[in-house]
Amino acid sequence: MSDPRPTLDQLQVFLAIVDAGSFAAAARRLGRATSVVSYTIANLEAQLGLELFDRDSTRKPALTEAGRAILGDTRTITMRLGDLVAKAKGLHAGLEAEVALVVDVMLPPCSLVQVLDAFQIEFPTVALRLYVEALGAVTQHVLDGIANVGICGPVEFQHVELRRSQVGAVRLIPVAAPSHPLSRMGEEADMHVRDHIQLVLTDRSSLTRGQDFQVMAMKTWRLADLGAKYALLKAGIGWGSMPEEMVRDDIENGRLVRLAVTAWDNAIYRLQSIYRTNSPPGPAARWLLDRLKDTLAPV
Repeated sequence: MSDPRPTLDQLQVFLAIVDAGSFAAAARRLGRATSVVSYTIANLEAQLGLELFDRDSTRKPALTEAGRAILGDTRTITMRLGDLVAKAKGLHAGLEAEVALVVDVMLPPCSLVQVLDAFQIEFPTVALRLYVEALGAVTQHVLDGIANVGICGPVEFQHVELRRSQVGAVRLIPVAAPSHPLSRMGEEADMHVRDHIQLVLTDRSSLTRGQDFQVMAMKTWRLADLGAKYALLKAGIGWGSMPEEMVRDDIENGRLVRLAVTAWDNAIYRLQSIYRTNSPPGPAARWLLDRLKDTLAPV
């Protein structure tokens, strides 16, 4: 037997027969003559050296053991080839092969999930790389070319290579565990926050290293991960601010208490879209930025 080289058309005809249940039904589905479908399968069987359909013992063609064995691989191959063709068409039209997105850790997870769920439907051929960073690390990722586009916080850093645009804001509120002393002080908590450990999100990048953002306490614990801060707050270790949307359920169910801290109450954390001026976002990346803006509260 010569080296078999099935064509995409042959494999698609094979699948059409399996799905339609007969050669005639497959022919109607494909818009071809039944004789053409039969001839195509005969050639495929000759190339593979295998009988794929039992045409004699059943009224309708049934898959042989060999036919069943190659069915899964055939579906995979045709799907992959279909994806390749779709991606090639997208690239020809200017669509990116991949988008690398970096977002600020303060971006509400539900907003991000909602947009990314729609993204996979809108751009099925575009791969995505997602990074979640804090403060200046978002800007650093874009500057270093690790990410094409980003959603960053209110970092006071200007660079000629960067284009920024306001996209919305997140409301921050001061919270602590019910067991924390500040939670039991009510309105008097405002006068005592300086005396208790404040959990502060810190920067992993060099852009804003050493800068403090709304630090009020004499003693601070600095964390580079918002998830770790969240866990410590619920454990009663220190107090600090969190995105209101992220802790709303905890407050309603008594796992956290909103503190009466005037300077932190209803603080606004402004978010911006960001990209390099010499590498503007393509259609898919621009779609991401626009949809993320639509989900955020206005500035």
